[in-house]
Amino acid sequence: MTTSQDISMPELPSQNDLIVGYTRLQVHDREARAPIATSQNSTTPQRTPDWSNVEVIHRNTLSPRSHFHVYDSESDALSGNLDLSRAVLLSGQWGFDLATTPFAGPREFFRTDFVHDDWKLVSVPGMWQLQGFGKGPHYTNMFFPFPVNPPHIPYDDNECGRYVTRFDVPERLRNGKQWRLRFEGVDSAFTVWVNGKEVGYSQGSRNPSEFDITSFLEVEVENLLCVEVYQRCDGSYIEDQDQWWLSGIFRDVWLHSFPEVTFEDFHIQTLLDADYEDALLAVSVTLNRAYAQVDFKLLDAEGNVKATGSLTEGDETYDCNHRLNSPHKWTSETPYLYTLVLTAGTAHVMQKVGFRKIELLEGVFSVNGSPVKFRGVNRHDHHPQFGRAVPLNFVKRDLLLMKQHNINAIRTSHYPNDGRLYDLADELGLWIIDEADLECHGFDSTGIDPASWTSDNRKWEEAYLDRVRQLVMRDKNHPCVVIWSLGNESFYGRNHEAMYNEVKKMDKTRLVHYEADKNADLVDIWSLMYREVDELVRIAEEQDWKKPFVLCEYAHAMGNGPGNLMEYAETFYKYPRLMGGFVWEWANHGLLTETEDGEKYYGYGGDFGDEPNNYNFVMDGLCNSQHDPMPGLTEYSHAIQPVQVLGISGLEITIINRYDFLTLDHLRCDWGFIQDREEWLGKEIAIPAGIKPHTKATLTFQDDVLPKAFSSEAWLELRFRRKDQASWHPVNWTTARAQIQLAPSRPLSLLKAISLSPPRRPQIHSNCDMYSVTIANGKTFSFDTSKGTLSSLTTPHFPGENLLTIPFALDFYRPLTDNDRESPLGKEWIERRLHQTRNHFTRMATVETEDGCIVTAQVRVAPPVFAWYVETTITYTFTSEHCIVRVRAEPSGPLLPSTFARFGLSFGMKRVRIVEWFGRGPSESYRDKKNSQFINTWGQAAATLFTHYDFPQDSGNRTDVRWVELRSQWGGNQNGTLLRARFGDHDGASFSAMPYSVDDVDKAQHPYELKKMERDDCIVRLDWVHHGLGTGSCGPSTLEQYQLKTDRVFDFELLLD
Repeated sequence: MTTSQDISMPELPSQNDLIVGYTRLQVHDREARAPIATSQNSTTPQRTPDWSNVEVIHRNTLSPRSHFHVYDSESDALSGNLDLSRAVLLSGQWGFDLATTPFAGPREFFRTDFVHDDWKLVSVPGMWQLQGFGKGPHYTNMFFPFPVNPPHIPYDDNECGRYVTRFDVPERLRNGKQWRLRFEGVDSAFTVWVNGKEVGYSQGSRNPSEFDITSFLEVEVENLLCVEVYQRCDGSYIEDQDQWWLSGIFRDVWLHSFPEVTFEDFHIQTLLDADYEDALLAVSVTLNRAYAQVDFKLLDAEGNVKATGSLTEGDETYDCNHRLNSPHKWTSETPYLYTLVLTAGTAHVMQKVGFRKIELLEGVFSVNGSPVKFRGVNRHDHHPQFGRAVPLNFVKRDLLLMKQHNINAIRTSHYPNDGRLYDLADELGLWIIDEADLECHGFDSTGIDPASWTSDNRKWEEAYLDRVRQLVMRDKNHPCVVIWSLGNESFYGRNHEAMYNEVKKMDKTRLVHYEADKNADLVDIWSLMYREVDELVRIAEEQDWKKPFVLCEYAHAMGNGPGNLMEYAETFYKYPRLMGGFVWEWANHGLLTETEDGEKYYGYGGDFGDEPNNYNFVMDGLCNSQHDPMPGLTEYSHAIQPVQVLGISGLEITIINRYDFLTLDHLRCDWGFIQDREEWLGKEIAIPAGIKPHTKATLTFQDDVLPKAFSSEAWLELRFRRKDQASWHPVNWTTARAQIQLAPSRPLSLLKAISLSPPRRPQIHSNCDMYSVTIANGKTFSFDTSKGTLSSLTTPHFPGENLLTIPFALDFYRPLTDNDRESPLGKEWIERRLHQTRNHFTRMATVETEDGCIVTAQVRVAPPVFAWYVETTITYTFTSEHCIVRVRAEPSGPLLPSTFARFGLSFGMKRVRIVEWFGRGPSESYRDKKNSQFINTWGQAAATLFTHYDFPQDSGNRTDVRWVELRSQWGGNQNGTLLRARFGDHDGASFSAMPYSVDDVDKAQHPYELKKMERDDCIVRLDWVHHGLGTGSCGPSTLEQYQLKTDRVFDFELLLD
């Protein structure tokens, strides 16, 4: 393995387990290197290029270090203002030229006499594919987009981006003694020239690279910086993460000016005592040269000085161990930060410090002595326009949304995220599993042992070690980082063992994670992906376990879902061994693009001509591609909320504090009552003081507060609001909510009996092909006697106009969700042609009675091709007030699908503008995704009920509905009501209303395509029961208790009026 002098990496210095960096590598002899090719070469390339050589990872780079800036004064350092630091940002508009390979195009572009005047401009940071260059973005998840031949990649299929910029050294920085050029991230590898001279080479896309350019820089005149970036390199084999393949200088570029005496690196540790009360602040510093004194100053969050002193000079480092009495502790719930300033000569650096201790206590993951549960998400660096070149305000918006939705942890999948994220996580309070830039999932498709290619190949050991060194060295001083991860989906081999040992040399204060160590034989934490709840219980109940368990990925949030989040959360809370988990993933990765006609949309795999691809699998987040919250995030937030209401008995409500460190003293609880079309706002109910984390407590109402009885269905609603404020929430921020049912809904039998007017017989009309019944409110229901269908509905407000565009029909199918499409049950629906069933009329009968009439339709619902069917009797019983619809259906026949998607009535209706309902809302809800939606009387414009996911699919369902009104206008009067359906106390009744047909939703691949198919009418579904969503797009299918199984007789009723 070659470093800058073809020498092995020196031993790491250590002092009290504090690691501050490696000895700086000397500059490689530039003149000794043969060029890749010149005009005199007879072959190209003359030697193996660096970017295709596993023996070359870096040339002439400096040792990795913590992410810090040097300042000229303590006050400047304390400000944290990078504009005052001894550095200048070189990002901006750079000249750019793209060649199809590194062997084509202007190869001597770095010469000082080369003319770049006609070059186009690109943004740095940026990805060139998203700025109109190259073949465009390419998405794969599970395979490489190039032939597998490590370490080589195709020479003729490796785009080469050449960048050029000119800069002057600012006057304030010209007194520097050492000049460093720092690239925070370049995908995938690059060579650097300054003023026509080659500086070095580096790879490792999501890791920083730093070069000493002191001997290259001209301080008094303009400088020429040229960078040649390679789309792919040997490192691409271990950067096969589930994301877009994009290229370029995608993070900031800095020029650092260091004074004569300066900091090479520093390492900060906070060592708590056995009682987690007092702490040792341990600091180790490496300078660029020996110096008389290194001082430190520690300030609290208010700016008060808490400690000062000098570090002691050792053999290679300056060290101190300063004891503090009862410092504030840092956790995700109490992110208290101190500020440490280090001074050596005229150099000052600043680092935020959080006091906390990470350990396993009897195998339980604990911080500061308390068990911690991860309520986490996996997060990629992504922006819909800029790819991985994510602006800081967009990163901050992500983290603020996480905090507002009760998320407390991030796994940086699957590479170190933008370095600024960690500063924000320190400040806001988020646990971080920090993951090395390592994944080689694509080897799984080669037909041989996938680990043998790189992970268990000694030739790749240094490449693996470099990834983990870069990770630890950059982020070691952040309190938010509590676990190191050795990468993702890279199988398991000797190189992971080397990585683990390397981490433990560098940092003994944190735990190490790696999911592919399937039994945690090496690493500190047992980790798996996408396991069913039952398996978690089995793991949690094992005897004599030594290591905790985490779901590093679960609840695949692709499209409409995920389902059954509450079951996961409750299981995590129940068992001490379970650390919690990280939902996959935070946001969709769609990239903003447009059609030839200028129609904008968010593209996924295949939308850019990229082959092979993994289609829309990149759209699998709790947020859409703009990182706006989707219904799944709302559901997740509710499942992991820090206060849960367990039940009510008399005047006492039992709650549990799900915080890991806080009491509930910072919260107040407001309550109110909900009934059909009525809502009462109550007062505050006292929360007992000092409720400890993980413990239950009782809230008690006064005797005269709760009514003794209710005349109709009633719900108690509780809202827990914050009394304090922080950067991520205002005062009165609702952090938890709950509803408790106090009185049941009215049964359908009672609704049948209630009459609002003197009983009279409905009007009946019959002709040769229509049988019509008019009830008291003037609505006329008409049946097509030749087809046995309810095919016409008129109202007094629109006399003579048939509002039905599609007759009523029994239906078992819904447009496929992403979770349906990939699950065995959803695939069975298509294979057994559930989507092609039709209602085949076999008999219709009418019977007139003293009170009204009864219409009975015998229907056989069946698909083409197969012999399975559903023998059905639909009975319409008319009184003066309403139509009672009863459906009795029995599935039967060979190859009958084991489940249905839904069971209910579908029809088309025009003039539907408004929908009101009493049930869960306001957003969509499904059988296993409904806890965040509360019972109330809701109303919405019909056009807003459908949720436009980045990939069209079923959405907009509302469940646990007692009644729903389809209206032409707002208001509670009969004039605006087109049709009302009432389910009574039937558990799980649902409705949806959308301006698209089922076929159109299934056919559309993007929202813009679906919107072009928008209808003038609404397709309405009235369902008695539906199949849950599950997480079958990647993980367990719908839980059995939420499946709509067909091994039963269906017998349901509803009222229409």
